[in-house]
Amino acid sequence: MLWPFNHFRKPRLAPRGTIEAIYGMIVTQAREPIFYRDLGVPDTVNGRFDLLLLHLWLLLRRLRTVSGGAELSQALFDRFCEDMDDNLREMGVGDQSVPKRMRAFGEAFYGRAKAYDEAMEDGGEALASAICKNILNGAGMDQARQLSAYAQATAADLARTSEAALLDATFVFPPALPEDVTP
Repeated sequence: MLWPFNHFRKPRLAPRGTIEAIYGMIVTQAREPIFYRDLGVPDTVNGRFDLLLLHLWLLLRRLRTVSGGAELSQALFDRFCEDMDDNLREMGVGDQSVPKRMRAFGEAFYGRAKAYDEAMEDGGEALASAICKNILNGAGMDQARQLSAYAQATAADLARTSEAALLDATFVFPPALPEDVTP
């Protein structure tokens, strides 16, 4: 499925506070130490970026089914782009290099979103394989399976979340690992 992002039109935005709250929830979840400590996600700039993309994709995937979700999706994607731009500048990337890097971030997001969408359709090992490739650098299939199970549980949890809770930023992400699962 094509993602509805169009950088040439001004979207009708959700309140900025809601966008900030939801984006903050995504970032907070992607920074949970268990992903890095127990599930093999590299604690690097790239590892954190890829885990952020996974969580952003999970939420945007759910917002496709919500009335008013397209506008919120666009606003969240724009906020993600602002955050990446800010991070690049904080890391000392020069003004002339930022657009090239931002294009690479966009391509990374769209490529991973497509791979994850297809993998969710295929089920089974497909999502674990995509996660292994994109997040774990091709190593750690057992950990990729755990991350895949987490992503599928998160998608199911978000599917049960009311539209109002999604649009008002009152939902929560599930724990990275259920209490009864040990890595």
